[in-house]
Amino acid sequence: MCGIVGYTGREAAAPIVLNGLSKLEYRGYDSAGVAVFNEAENDIDIVKTKGRLKNLLEKTDSGKAMPGGCGIGHTRWATHGAPSEKNAHPHCSDDKMVVMVHNGIIENYQELKEDLEAAGLKLVTIEELQQLAESMTGVPKPIETGDKVVCMVEYRDGSVVDVIRQIKK
Repeated sequence: MCGIVGYTGREAAAPIVLNGLSKLEYRGYDSAGVAVFNEAENDIDIVKTKGRLKNLLEKTDSGKAMPGGCGIGHTRWATHGAPSEKNAHPHCSDDKMVVMVHNGIIENYQELKEDLEAAGLKLVTIEELQQLAESMTGVPKPIETGDKVVCMVEYRDGSVVDVIRQIKK
């Protein structure tokens, strides 16, 4: 099981996101991470750890070391790829213009795979997600006002596979 918590507002995001992740500890996981848009430095800070949430709390001083009002956190239970800091989420492009997390195992994998391949999209492993994020950077061009939806994959039954938001100006 994975857990995803996000926050955008006037308060510091990291402590709120970390508190939300702590409410999901009962689910079990092997790594955790958080990303926060630091407005003062116009950069996204990402901290990831292998192990329990307490490791992430220690690395971020309970979130105090990550200023900014927009963030996302993730806890991961490794079903694909070894438990490691590298495989922990969030993943991002080299320039941090794209930051992403995802959750779960796709049950209707074969059907989605065929649809995506028919649309000309290449499927990747979890280890290649970072490269996928990098290939998406700049497409479409950055949106001037932050926190807008850049891409959403929606299927006929109304389910949304992924929503990607750009939070960096």
